[in-house]
Amino acid sequence: MTIRVLLADDQALLRSAFRVLVDSEPDMEVVGEAADGAQAAALARSERPDVVLMDIRMPGTDGLAATRAITADPELADVRIVMLTTFEIDEYVVESLRAGASGFLGKGAEPEELLGAIRIAHAGEALLSPAATKGLIATFLAQSAADPVGAGTRVDADRLVALTAREREVLVLVGGGLSNDEIAERLDVSPLTVKTHVNRTMAKLGARDRAQLVVTAYETGLVRPRGE
Repeated sequence: MTIRVLLADDQALLRSAFRVLVDSEPDMEVVGEAADGAQAAALARSERPDVVLMDIRMPGTDGLAATRAITADPELADVRIVMLTTFEIDEYVVESLRAGASGFLGKGAEPEELLGAIRIAHAGEALLSPAATKGLIATFLAQSAADPVGAGTRVDADRLVALTAREREVLVLVGGGLSNDEIAERLDVSPLTVKTHVNRTMAKLGARDRAQLVVTAYETGLVRPRGE
């Protein structure tokens, strides 16, 4: 299966470099390029890519707005978005994940990391490195301190009531950054069983993918950073 990739970045030179890299892989192809978020959203609707590499900061409609537009469209439910940042920890990362992005990657990543990120996102997994996860937690806590009530974007902890005890346990471990195999080892069950629990948890919480489960785990207070 060929992974269809859409590139969204206001730097033409960077898009060209990404195109050469992606098109060099036998299981990938670039199906479009966008210089801003509005073009990215339009191309997502017309080309139906599997994965969008989306720069967060672009003139006009930025990557965050474009991500919201794409994830709000039911017909684009299968489109996965990987946010590209100049620095791995970006002020918009939390909002990007809340909006439905599958994860994020620093623009300074090695070519193998970028290609791996596309494949991971396409597989429906969360693209959150340990450093990125720590940054995500720190950013979320800073936002929580500045805005304890919230602006209506946070997941209501009451929604956790729908989860079984095992699903809550799995959500805690997902929030801690563990993979399905690691969770399976921790709980002494099969990876397939863990995957079933993860999928059911995503369905009950309305999460597009694993990345949103990580955000949910912290937003609801189910998981807290060590020392809290």
